Amino acid sequence: MRKHVLALAAATMLVGPAAALAQEAIMPALVYGTGGKFDRSFNEAAYSGAEMFSMETGIAYRDFEPQNDTQGEQALRDFAERGFNPIIAISFTWEQAMQTVAAEFPDTDFVIIDAVVDLPNVHSITFKEQEGSYLVGVLAAMASQTGTVGFVGGMDVPLIRRFECGYAEGARSVSPDITVLQNMTGTTGAAFNDPVRGAELANAQFDQGADVVFHAAGGTGIGVLQAAADRGLLGIGVDSNQNYLHPGNVLTSMVKRVDVAVYNALMESHHGAFMPGLTVLGLAEGGVGWALDEYNMPLITPEMTEAVNAAEQAIISGDVVVHDYLADNACPV
Repeated sequence: MRKHVLALAAATMLVGPAAALAQEAIMPALVYGTGGKFDRSFNEAAYSGAEMFSMETGIAYRDFEPQNDTQGEQALRDFAERGFNPIIAISFTWEQAMQTVAAEFPDTDFVIIDAVVDLPNVHSITFKEQEGSYLVGVLAAMASQTGTVGFVGGMDVPLIRRFECGYAEGARSVSPDITVLQNMTGTTGAAFNDPVRGAELANAQFDQGADVVFHAAGGTGIGVLQAAADRGLLGIGVDSNQNYLHPGNVLTSMVKRVDVAVYNALMESHHGAFMPGLTVLGLAEGGVGWALDEYNMPLITPEMTEAVNAAEQAIISGDVVVHDYLADNACPV
């Protein structure tokens, strides 16, 4: 598969004069992951990107919220049969569905987030979640008073393990002896939409001494952050900036720019510049990072800012290479 790297721009798509003249009337469609459109996390970031595109261009889009793991393929095929183009799948859980449906509709352009489908009409967009997770691990270790931090994942798959491994590596770069507790919520897509279970897992970790818990669990993570706030401890958000949910109790958020990835993918199609292949977005490309704003600024000391900025630059320069769980399905820390 050809690999290309897409530079992100928060609200602007740069295209050449020829591409600008080649704008096409498109009918976009989105199929979200099972966590729901308004999960305040991964899916909602995709929705925000589509909304940004629609507001700027006046082009409407359709979307669908699957309720279980079997509805993704049906939704993709339905949109393709009705002439929607491009069609964006917002979840690694639709990898096999995309493989099947995109092959059936070779003249339709497809985009998939968080998975790789090697077909000539599919643009795959993935992120280096381990890099952003490393940074929030640094912050968690520096904020912890107990020497124990936690992680709550959604569906137990290698992609979510990538978050956990990067987080643990970042925490242990600050404090080699720190304890990193971890739990996964489940083994199906429903694991991303269970805030009650998220709160239960977070509280169990708090009971074991954790005072900072990072979640990579979509809507389930709302329960993690609520549990942290209820106990006067710290949570760490994911994908979207979730600092505002509980000011003073969300240490930071590991931001994953799904919004900009969706926006740019739609703009490419709008300008007749759809590009199949693979886009990989890490710290260097602005695809992941950590959030600092008025809601968490009192929690972040100058020393923490200095340490996390130094870690970011070391990763971008290559002086620090964060282990990728997907490379060997193992976490060395």
